[in-house]
Amino acid sequence: MQTFNNSEPVIFIENLDHYFGSGSLQKQVLFNINLEINAGEIVIMTGHSGSGKTTLLTLVGGLRSAQSGNLRILGKELCGASSKQLTQARRNNGYIFQAHNLHGSLTAIQNVRMGLEVQAKISPQEMLKRSQHILEEVGLGERLHYYPDNLSGGQKQRVAIARALVSQPKIVLADEPTAALDKQSGRDVVEIMQKLAKEQSCTILLVTHDNRILDIADRIIYMEDGHLVRNGVTVGEKVTGDR
Repeated sequence: MQTFNNSEPVIFIENLDHYFGSGSLQKQVLFNINLEINAGEIVIMTGHSGSGKTTLLTLVGGLRSAQSGNLRILGKELCGASSKQLTQARRNNGYIFQAHNLHGSLTAIQNVRMGLEVQAKISPQEMLKRSQHILEEVGLGERLHYYPDNLSGGQKQRVAIARALVSQPKIVLADEPTAALDKQSGRDVVEIMQKLAKEQSCTILLVTHDNRILDIADRIIYMEDGHLVRNGVTVGEKVTGDR
């Protein structure tokens, strides 16, 4: 069984193009993307709506198949990958979206436990133990058995973070995780993501328009009209919101 070499980039993208539609209706949406992200890095991807950020995120996450170029995630090539290979790749990832996507009929701990259902050889008792622990880590130890309707927006997003991180994924992919939250709640959830990711040594790729959270990044990349136009702003460099 091939193992991932930690000296390699966790995410390696080379000359990646992507298209929607076919024939005369085909439209190119990503153009010659080149990007490397290393283990443990927190990278924020920003840019105007429609610039291709979410498309790139879904390709990295194996949620759609890459068409042209190279896309290696944890050493596995996903360009032209089969459905089975994409499913396998998704098991290494945790996903956090703007809409928390919690199941309304399940409690917080039951929602989090779903993040372990695809993992083999974990007993039901261990699943509950891990789920409770991660909810305590995100400050919801007193809300284990609350349903989503009885949680605030920030609390729901904390449950979503717990669900994404409970399996200790190597990669966390987040799409506008603070968009529906007020300033303080948004800051709280990204700081939780930052803390837990560093503790678990996982890589975060986060798409956002929220300039209030850019400072958590090790690096910031900018998308514009399907092109990666700037790559590698480091922490502490001044970032403005009109790029």
